[in-house]
Amino acid sequence: MEDQRERLTQAGLNLIGQALSIFDSGLRLAVSNRPYQVMFDLPDALVRPGTPFEETIRYLVTRGEYGPVEDIGEAIRTRVEAARTFAPHYMERTRANGRVISVEGAPLPQGGWVTVYTDITAIKAQEALLRTRSEELSGQLLAHAERLATANRELAALNAALQEAQRELTAIEARTRQVTEMMPAHIAHIDRDMVYTFSNRRVTSVMPGSQEDPVGKTLAKALGHDTARRIRPHLERALAGEAQVFEITHTPSGRRIRIALTPDVAATGEVSGAYVLSTDVTHEAQARAAITQSAKRELASQLTSGLAHDFANLLTVILGLQGRIERRADLPPDVTEAVRATLAAARRGGMLLDRISAISGKREIRPQAVEMRPLIEDLAAMALPALGPNVRLETFVGGLDAPVLLDPGQVQDCLLNLLLNARDAMGPAGGTIRIEAHALRDTWIQISVSDTGPGFTPEALARALDPFFTTKGGEGSGLGLSMVYDQTKLAGGSVRLKNTDEGARVTLRLPLRLATVRAEPLLILLVEDNGDIRAEVRERLRALGHSVIEASTAEEALTLTALPGMGPAIGFVLSDIQLGGMTGLDLVRSLPPGVPAVLMTSLPPGDPLRAAAPCPVLHKPFSTAELSALIAGARA
Repeated sequence: MEDQRERLTQAGLNLIGQALSIFDSGLRLAVSNRPYQVMFDLPDALVRPGTPFEETIRYLVTRGEYGPVEDIGEAIRTRVEAARTFAPHYMERTRANGRVISVEGAPLPQGGWVTVYTDITAIKAQEALLRTRSEELSGQLLAHAERLATANRELAALNAALQEAQRELTAIEARTRQVTEMMPAHIAHIDRDMVYTFSNRRVTSVMPGSQEDPVGKTLAKALGHDTARRIRPHLERALAGEAQVFEITHTPSGRRIRIALTPDVAATGEVSGAYVLSTDVTHEAQARAAITQSAKRELASQLTSGLAHDFANLLTVILGLQGRIERRADLPPDVTEAVRATLAAARRGGMLLDRISAISGKREIRPQAVEMRPLIEDLAAMALPALGPNVRLETFVGGLDAPVLLDPGQVQDCLLNLLLNARDAMGPAGGTIRIEAHALRDTWIQISVSDTGPGFTPEALARALDPFFTTKGGEGSGLGLSMVYDQTKLAGGSVRLKNTDEGARVTLRLPLRLATVRAEPLLILLVEDNGDIRAEVRERLRALGHSVIEASTAEEALTLTALPGMGPAIGFVLSDIQLGGMTGLDLVRSLPPGVPAVLMTSLPPGDPLRAAAPCPVLHKPFSTAELSALIAGARA
């Protein structure tokens, strides 16, 4: 429909007897008609949309359109600078071919200008004739005056048509801009010089720190050199005619950005630029990373479960046999020592199995509202005795005053592991360990643990996150940092290792989600067959400001939702999984569309009934903060 409208508009412009050109705010050709090309005998390359005004002027000056000039470069510069003022103007000039034209230009509200060129040679000839042949005016004056009046009427009609075309073009651009501003994405157009010719006002919301108005700026100046470096190879392929869809990490904000580049192909088949669609997919990337890590854990669990079972059986036999030998009183000292060493190795193998199980086994992330400062302070108080008298522990929390959604046990386990690693790396002489936590814009919680030890070796930087890699020889299992990596990836985050001037630093990035609770009260349907538990959960919900209706079975709950006016009024459903008859899973699947629900249970994470839950699951027992956070998350 839009292409048809553009063709009709172009056809109408071509019917106008005057030459017409419209240049945008960047002095690039936006619209022209056929008389414009014919009047100035312009080649096809100079009437294509996007042609710079300077190239057109250079062609006309070089060809002698403005008569002889001493300095071609100065003549071009003077005319381009005059055009950049976007001031209304009218003039008449005699061309090199002897024809006389009038040039009338008017600025456009959105930037740029429209110019109308009229051949007034005949009118000027009439004026000269009137001046030189005044004695013959008696007969000819009326005829010439009539012709002039006719020409003026035609000119007025054409001007009216041009004004209407200008108004329609302005309205089309305004509608297009309104649509692009409504999109939660950065929409833009870049020409072959990698200069923005169009952009909506979403670039800073997608990529914070970018130029608010990139139009007229290069890619590097608008987005920064680092971001431009990541985009440029894909943009070059798009300008070669190959559509691109890719993702980058926006370094200043830590956001994950998906960018689609579509070549702007003219009717001649040439690519004049590329359309850009950039969207923030950080939350999607975080969820994707968590799902991928869960899949890896599941695969690892399947691969190691049978091996671990057989290995555990072997260790049990070894421990039993060696224990029997150790209890004999007639063993030589060297044999007794060998038996004890064998027992110690077997027990260490058992501990290693436990740690492998912790990595590969199922673990459910249980986020709850957490205040970072008390979390870090509690960790420091717990870890300090284990660090020893020669270790100084410093903490800093900045910009995280509001509660956030995290699994506190997971975070403390990871940080405690890093603290003990840092202690071991510094050795008996000790040193300083520093924990820093702050928000990285509105995307990540960044927690770093740094020490004043010797730092990572090149091999450790490359392999420290691999299972079973250790620099502690026989004293280490090589699973500490691997567990930190596993738990962080499971939460949708990342782990980075680096050396500093003082020692080593490990940085965790976890998704930043504020633990906000819905302000307005909800009507919550609570379904629990245990009366005591139902009463206790009801009081918690009321303390959070919600209204509660209760049911002891799934059938009773569905009856309540079917009452006139009750279904739309229920804002949330909280149900136990095991209800005697129908299960909580059956209830959730039978609820009206759009009603959020959370199931609660004491079943272990690996239970098939729990694993089949179609909605979030709250593990009993749970805190009020966990309940509040899960309701807020399900309603978001």
